[in-house]
Amino acid sequence: MILIIDFGSQTCHLIGRRIREMGVAMQIVLPKRAVSKIKECKPNGIILSGGPSSVYGKNALLPDPKIFQAKIPVLGICYGLQIMGQQLKGKVMPGKKKEYGPTSFTLTKNNSLFAGWEKKKKNFTVWMSHFDQVLKPPEGAFITGSTPSVEVAAFADEKRKFYGIQFHPEVHHTEYGPDILENFVIRICKENPSGDKSTLTGLRPEEKKLQKFIGEKITELKKQIGNNKVVCALSGGIDSSVAAYLTYQAIGKNLTCFYVDTGLMRFGETEEIKNTFKYKLKLPVKVINAEGDFLKRLRGVVDPEQKRKVIGETFIRVFERESKKSGAKILVQGTIYPDVIESKGTKHAQKIKTHHNVGGIPAKHGFRIVEPLRTLYKDEVRDIAKTLRFPKEMISRHVFPGPGLGVRVIGEVTKEKLEILRKADKIVVEEIKKAGLYEDIWMSFAILTGVKSTGVAGDERKYGETIAIRAIESKDTMTADWVRLPYEVLARISERIVTEVFEVVRVVYDITTKPPATMEWE
Repeated sequence: MILIIDFGSQTCHLIGRRIREMGVAMQIVLPKRAVSKIKECKPNGIILSGGPSSVYGKNALLPDPKIFQAKIPVLGICYGLQIMGQQLKGKVMPGKKKEYGPTSFTLTKNNSLFAGWEKKKKNFTVWMSHFDQVLKPPEGAFITGSTPSVEVAAFADEKRKFYGIQFHPEVHHTEYGPDILENFVIRICKENPSGDKSTLTGLRPEEKKLQKFIGEKITELKKQIGNNKVVCALSGGIDSSVAAYLTYQAIGKNLTCFYVDTGLMRFGETEEIKNTFKYKLKLPVKVINAEGDFLKRLRGVVDPEQKRKVIGETFIRVFERESKKSGAKILVQGTIYPDVIESKGTKHAQKIKTHHNVGGIPAKHGFRIVEPLRTLYKDEVRDIAKTLRFPKEMISRHVFPGPGLGVRVIGEVTKEKLEILRKADKIVVEEIKKAGLYEDIWMSFAILTGVKSTGVAGDERKYGETIAIRAIESKDTMTADWVRLPYEVLARISERIVTEVFEVVRVVYDITTKPPATMEWE
């Protein structure tokens, strides 16, 4: 097995998924337990994850150096590379230039971590997220790769089998990432893949393996829930829909699905969802109109984190009120792993933003929470939905945040602002679909930026709103790149918005990757 030491990286769990996809066992452990876990499990290899700390910070998160005396291959990723540089007599210093998102990596010296590179590019795109950097590799190690900003972007000590890379091979957007990890796990650590790749994470889309997972999950839900009454928070998105469907297969009529119309939904969304669940999925859904509750509680709220918490608490209070009629004490949610990690789901991770179904839930509420998809990623959930024969339009439906348009209106949320945004957002989606691009894009949407701008209409000065457009591609939500939409599509979107949405005078396009940005603006 491979032992992963978690230093708080947003993508530590994703490293584990990539290893499971190879059919290799792994465990994730916190730094203080690393030495004892090495003695207990005798792993064939150790991976040091990234993390938000600095090795020279006041509360630097550092492992016991004894991990390097175990005569086991070690791969340091990002912060893991910096740990190796600091603890193995190299030199680490704050960088002169932060690197977040894509950059060009050049392989400068062949080594085992990049074995079999004869037919691959020596210069390729990797995904970075760091500030500190290694200026001098550890004793006995040589530099194997650089970026335009970082000379020591990779190093290798072939004798001790110690390797460090400043970039993240586990993320979807790093070219050859799976090859690099496979070289470490299979070639260097001599792991023998079991062939059973249908673990909880690392699902392959093969029908039989997915059917097996679905069966196991239904059995697990039956045990978790028993004969109790359950309510499910149904948003209409793929995550909550799959969670509801699996739960219904497990407990049948003991499940009541609540779709809460928060007033923060997209144009025509409530009617579309009602029809989908009634006629296509045939799930029992009760629609609750709670627009008044949400807008009242959001009045005067400007801070994004506070906004998410208000929305999360309001959801729970609505569910509590409605569930009293059935006596349900269990709440099923469609939480997936990126929701968890961004809400500070592991001990040393930083909170990026509170997801309403994780950190947004108040400490005191009347439910036991059940989250059947909590360890999965979005692409895995979509694979399950395909196996369950969900309608195609549901599977390809663009990702929509739990707090809805509430986090796409920058600043205070009002009914008037929501109406402006709904009209603009509808135009974005319509034009993306007309161009035949909808199914190739992860998300495309409008943001009401709250920035006023001067325009001219009919020879008169007009002071109005600025709409931002965001279109991104991703696979598992952990990283994302902006879509290079054709100019003619952007032009049509802009022309229609400033013509059809009276309050708007300017349209801009967001071309930021994740990282450094998140997918949503708030």
